[in-house]
Amino acid sequence: MKIAAVIFTLLLSCGLAQAQDPDPKGEVKGIVTKAVIIEGDTVPLFWIPTVRIYGPIIFKSKVQVITFTRLVRHIKRVYPYAKYIGNKVNEYNTYLNSIANERQREKELDRIEKELRGQFEEELKKLTFTQGKILMKLIYRETNSTTYNLIRDFRGSITAFFWQSLGTVFGYNLKVTYDPVGADRDIENIVIMIENGTI
Repeated sequence: MKIAAVIFTLLLSCGLAQAQDPDPKGEVKGIVTKAVIIEGDTVPLFWIPTVRIYGPIIFKSKVQVITFTRLVRHIKRVYPYAKYIGNKVNEYNTYLNSIANERQREKELDRIEKELRGQFEEELKKLTFTQGKILMKLIYRETNSTTYNLIRDFRGSITAFFWQSLGTVFGYNLKVTYDPVGADRDIENIVIMIENGTI
């Protein structure tokens, strides 16, 4: 009993010592937030992001499991590229719009294209046909613009038409869009699960 009283006294004195110990820099610890008063009580107000919760995925057959697993593998392979492209498009738009001289702008576009080709061309050549199609859809998701429109905006209409024609020969459509609640619902669900870290 005496040991318990001694331990309790030590813990209490340590707690009081810590509570009375001021911050050596004189800074106030904590966070600043908005608050509302409800019935005389001040309640902190926080905005939290929307969290989507999905139930367990129930497959009706082994074929559905294989198809879903393949789709997850494809999306995990190309999603980092789509995110990177989305960030770079915004960055390059801001940068290129700040250049008034058209000739200097063309030189910068050539430099950027050469840099990106050197960085990603070999990796992107290794993508499968399906992964290429998914990548174009995810680029639309990240930039809200088709791959055709991005090429047209950066390199011109003739170049965009050339790549669209070449893509059509191989079964690609650079003008493909993204429908997260319709045809591309499975892709959207998998991307959200990847972003949430659940898959």
